[in-house]
Order: sequence, then structure tokens, then C-alpha cells
Amino acid sequence: MPRIRNWKDLKLYRPCKEEVYEHIDELFSAEIDWELIETHYPDMIRVAMSIQSGKITPSTILNKLGTYSKKNKLYQAFRELGRVIRTMFLLKYMADEELRGTIQAATNKSEAFNGFTKWIFFGGEGIIAENDREKQRKVIKYNHLVANCLIFYNVFSLSRILHDYMQEGNDYDEELISYLSPYMLRHMSIGSANIELI
Repeated sequence: MPRIRNWKDLKLYRPCKEEVYEHIDELFSAEIDWELIETHYPDMIRVAMSIQSGKITPSTILNKLGTYSKKNKLYQAFRELGRVIRTMFLLKYMADEELRGTIQAATNKSEAFNGFTKWIFFGGEGIIAENDREKQRKVIKYNHLVANCLIFYNVFSLSRILHDYMQEGNDYDEELISYLSPYMLRHMSIGSANIELI
């Protein structure tokens, strides 16, 4: 679930022209074409089943449907269905404070991990110079392997320190412990050929 930014650029779609919503009616800019979705629903199901069974990749279908998208009715039907799903999600996002908090926390974790892997990606400043897709995948996998090894080391070290601290009879605050991050960098220095744990 994405964190929503640039609300002013987002469009919400009402189910029909007759629907009017008190207080938030100005958020809606157009209505859903249900007839278009209904007409192409069997084809949409076939596409979804082909992707699920692995017969075709999502990127391939997007490229095919995106070609001449103004004339492609199946593309337009998928876009219309996407508008329904996005509008429902945006309304839920606005109404549910707990959901917004959950998304924010998850996004922060993802961003922290991405920042951690970027910092580890020494040599080339995090830029994949290879033009070969298979080599690019290997570079990403190796980078994630190193990142996971360092995360494991950090968690092990933190756990050992906390264990020793509690064994000495000290009190601890569970909420404060929940703020500890496995993406620590200060105790590491990266050279051109090695990572040193200080």
C-alpha cells in the first residue's frame, strides 16, 4: 500500500453522475464507466489468469496494452477498473488514521533498508554499470546478501548487549527497544576492497 503524496494531483471517481457526497464532493472529478468494465470483463479475467499461471509477464501485457492505448478498449477497461480500486483505497486512506500510520511505518522501514543497501553498494557509487540484465540481477542479489549479513551481525550484537544488560538486573523499556534499528552504520567503515567492523 503506497504512501500518498501530492493529493492535489489525484483524481477520485464517483460511481455515477447522480451520486453527491456531503463535505467531500469536490474531490470527485468524473464517474466510472461500468459498462466498459462489464463488456471487457471476460477478457480481463483471461489476462489475469495468464499472468497468474506464468504464461505472460505483467510488464509484457502492459507494453502490449499500452500501445495505441487510446484505441485499445481492453486497456481502457483495465484503466477504468484501476480507477475504481484507487478511489476506494484513497477514501479508506483518508478515513482510517491507523491505516495511514501503518503505511507510514512500513514505508519508513523500506526507505531505511534501501538507504542501507545504497550505502553498502560501494565501488561505482551505487550505480549498476552493467548493461546485461542477468549481471544486473546478480549485482542486486550480491548487494542484498551483504546487506542481510550485516543486518544479521547488527541484530546479533544488539541482542547480546541487551541480554547482558538484562542479566545484570537492569530494567528496560520495551517501547524504546522497538525503536532500535538493524540498519546501523556508525560502527562500520567501508574501504575500496573490504568492510571493517570497528
